[in-house]
Parts: sequence; structure tokens; C-alpha cells
Amino acid sequence: MFWVPTLYFAEGIPYFMVNNISVLMFAKMGVPNDQLAFFTTLLYFPWFLKGLWSPLVDVFKTKRWWIVTMQIVLTILCAMLALTLPHPDAAMIATKETPVSIFYLTLLLFILSAFASATHDIAADGFYMLAHDEQSQARYVGIRSTFYRIAMVFGQGVLVYIAGLIEKTTDNIPLSWQVTLGVLAVVLFLITLYHLFMLPRPSSDQPRTQANGIGIAEAFRTFFTKKGVWLGVIFMLLYRLPEGLLVKLSLPFLVDSREITERGGQIFGGGLALSTEMVGLLYGTIGVLCLLAGGILGGLYIARKGLKRSLWPMALALTVPNLAYVYLSAAQPQDLWLIGSAISVEQFGYGFGFTAYMLYMMYVSQGEYKTSHYAICTAFMALSMILPGLVAGSIELQVGYELFFWIAIICSVTTVGVTLAVYRTIDPNYGNKGEK
Repeated sequence: MFWVPTLYFAEGIPYFMVNNISVLMFAKMGVPNDQLAFFTTLLYFPWFLKGLWSPLVDVFKTKRWWIVTMQIVLTILCAMLALTLPHPDAAMIATKETPVSIFYLTLLLFILSAFASATHDIAADGFYMLAHDEQSQARYVGIRSTFYRIAMVFGQGVLVYIAGLIEKTTDNIPLSWQVTLGVLAVVLFLITLYHLFMLPRPSSDQPRTQANGIGIAEAFRTFFTKKGVWLGVIFMLLYRLPEGLLVKLSLPFLVDSREITERGGQIFGGGLALSTEMVGLLYGTIGVLCLLAGGILGGLYIARKGLKRSLWPMALALTVPNLAYVYLSAAQPQDLWLIGSAISVEQFGYGFGFTAYMLYMMYVSQGEYKTSHYAICTAFMALSMILPGLVAGSIELQVGYELFFWIAIICSVTTVGVTLAVYRTIDPNYGNKGEK
């Protein structure tokens, strides 16, 4: 209890900084949606590729060394982000055409943070397994997941709310994010300092004498020769396609201006014009809590019904609530209770529906190399969000938010199609307690 909560809180913070806070920050700075979505999606690549350098963490130094070192690196990078953040003027921000070129150093620092965060993930998960026996691993698995989720609330809710309050007080958007990143750097510094003294030094935490390249190659070979594996890969890539489109533009939509203008064949505006602190409250706090509630109830449901019987209800839960954003973009309501309810419904449905996806990856990963096979599955999970994210912004600028969200709904056809395809291949007894 002296280190598991803080370790997994520290694991979550940089992930949400890179993949969520960056999106909202660039949106508030006036970067167009096509550039915003494309460049912030590229930041996700280190989590897709981390399996390529994970053997290095095994053979060089200890896991504890990697954890502390990466936390030091992340603290420095976050401080540099705060100190070097560009300050476009209010007139440029208002045009919604702030060139992404002024943020190249910011993007570089975010990319380096992404690599450091992904490396920290590898080391932290490995350290957890080395520092606990099997019984202890099971005892604390709930603690680690809870504090990772608390980091989600802190990153998407508390930090965004702080940025909103500073923006309201100073009427200076760049300053609000500069101070927020500075606060985050201080938090990371305190956690790093704590871990420097409080992380244990298990005797089993030793570097391997050599990289097991043969084992890695065998893990890939056995994965891609599994029966029906390519159908599974298609499922992992397409099951979340609607969400992959929607998630990249949901935050810009919430803060974008209500008025619609067209310049150079591109559509600007048509959002809800929420304040930054209200986004932190409605999306980053209440929405995240509904996401977590959906995940918890999804876990209870799938444990009772099994993967096969849960697949269709969860596929529907993943797609149907996306209609909430169609309604919000069409009606553009000003009632915060109504907006918050729509966000909550969509987030709850995503949390509930995503549970089947996670269990399906475990189902595909069964066998001798289940740890390596699951890592391969998580790479496809990352790719399933990267591919739609790269084009989401360009589509929205051509058609506007309302039609864009309808396109996401139409893409639910792919979710239904791949669900139908894999449904017949799943063992009906997998993942349940035997209830009929």
C-alpha cells in the first residue's frame, strides 16, 4: 500500500496528459481540427510500438531503475512543456486557424513524453509482477486499477478544471495551460521523489543476461498461425471504429463556437462553446466516473453471462449511445444538465461495451505465450484508435460536426459485422460462472 497506489497513479498521469489534455489544449489554442486530430493521434504510436523495445527494459538495468528514471525524464519534459509553450494571441485563436507549426517543439516534447510513458508502463507492470507473489498480485490488482482510474479523473477532470479557472481569471488561454502543465510537473516531481525512497528493491528485480530474441520471434509466429487469428485481428481493428472517430473530436466539439462559418471549403464551429472548467467537470469528472461505472458493471455482467452471450449487448452499448453526440450537434442545447446527461450516457455505454473487447483479447491470447500474445493484441487495440484518428479531423472540417457524428453512427455497421463474424467462433463457456 505504500507504493502500488502511487506507482499506478504515476503510470496514468502522463498517458492522459499526452492523449487527452493535449487534444483539448490544442483545440483551445485554435488549431484546426484536421491538424489537431492528425498530430495528436501520432502521439499514440509509442504505445502501439512499445513491444519492439520492451526487451531492452528486461536486459538493461532493473525495473526499479527504469521506473525512477522515466519519472525523472517525464518531470523534466513536463517542466519544459510548461516553459516553452507558445502564446498565440487572442485574435489568432479566435480565427480557429492557429498554425500547428508554432507548436512543433511542443509536439516533440509530447512525443518524447509518450515514449517515456510507454517505457514506464513496461517497467511498472514488470516490477509489479516481480515484487509480488501470485497471491499478492491478485490481492492488489484492484488497488492498481483503481488508482490508474483516479489518475484519469485527475488528468481529464481536475487539471482541466484548473486550466479553466485560470483562463476565466486571467482571460489568457496559453497562460492557463502553461500553469496547468507546471502544476503537473510539480506533481510528477513529488511522486518521483517519493518513489526514489519508497519503491522496494526485490531481489528478483535483476536484468536478464541476454535478450530472448528466439522467444520473441516464436511468440509472433505462434500468434499469427493460430486458427482464425486474422478474423480476430479484423475484429480488434474495427469493433471500436465509431468510437475511434468520435473520441478524437468530442473534446473540440464541446469547446468549439456555436456559430458555423465556412472558409476555403472548410467548416468551422457548430460546437457547444462550453468553458474549459465545465468540460473538466462534465466530461473529465462526471463522464469519466460514468465510464468507470460502465466498465465495472460490464465486468460483473460478462462474468455472469460469459463472453459469447455478452457480445451483442455490449456491441450495442458501444454504438447506440453515440447518438447522444448526434443530438448534441443538431440541437446545440445550452442546458448543462442535458449536456452532462448525454455525455454520461455515451461514456457509460463505451465503458460497458469495451469490456467485451478486453475479454476477447484475453480469449485470443490463450496458450503458451499468453503474455506476449496479449501484448500483440494491445498493439492492434492501439492501432484501432490510430487509424480513424488520423482522418477524423479532416472529415469533420469537410462536413461539420453533425454529419461527422452521423458518419460515426454509420460506421457502427462495421462493429455489427465483425461482431457477427466472431460470435460463431467463441466458446460459449468462456468467461462465465456457469449460469444459464
